[in-house]
Amino acid sequence: MNNLEFNKIFASILVALLCMQVFHLIGEGLVHPVFLEKNILGIDGGAKISSDSKGIEKSLEPIEPLLAAANVTNGEKTAKKCLQCHTFEKNGPHRTGPNLWGVVMSMIAHAADYVYSQAMKSHGGKWDYEALNAYLYKPREYIKGTKMSFVGLSNVQERADLIAYLRTLADSPAPLP
Repeated sequence: MNNLEFNKIFASILVALLCMQVFHLIGEGLVHPVFLEKNILGIDGGAKISSDSKGIEKSLEPIEPLLAAANVTNGEKTAKKCLQCHTFEKNGPHRTGPNLWGVVMSMIAHAADYVYSQAMKSHGGKWDYEALNAYLYKPREYIKGTKMSFVGLSNVQERADLIAYLRTLADSPAPLP
């Protein structure tokens, strides 16, 4: 190829870039976006919950009646959302969150070799069915200051299924209420 061929290639690239810039300026001049003052679609944040001094929610639907008919297979599918941060096998490693083997009816902040947030350590209590229900509903509202960034599960049946699955992750599963 001679210099004339390179000049033609270079000129065609320059013309293409110039056209893009001109079309961009024309587009900006023709289109004037109108921003809304408020969203057209409102997003329901779920039921308002009230809590006592320990953060235990009072108006959350009880989970115990749903546990008898909970579907463990669906709970295992729901638990896949947790795999980014947790493991489920016995003596499994911790990730961003602690291993969840044997979590049902264990003490809150149960894993001795995991570094929990100060809020989680000072909360106290057990991971009974109602505590798990409230925590899985909205973790950051149940234990203010927790490191868990998961937004929560708003569907009560999904929480029941997940808790039923977590219950099976033990050498001797906790009795149903």
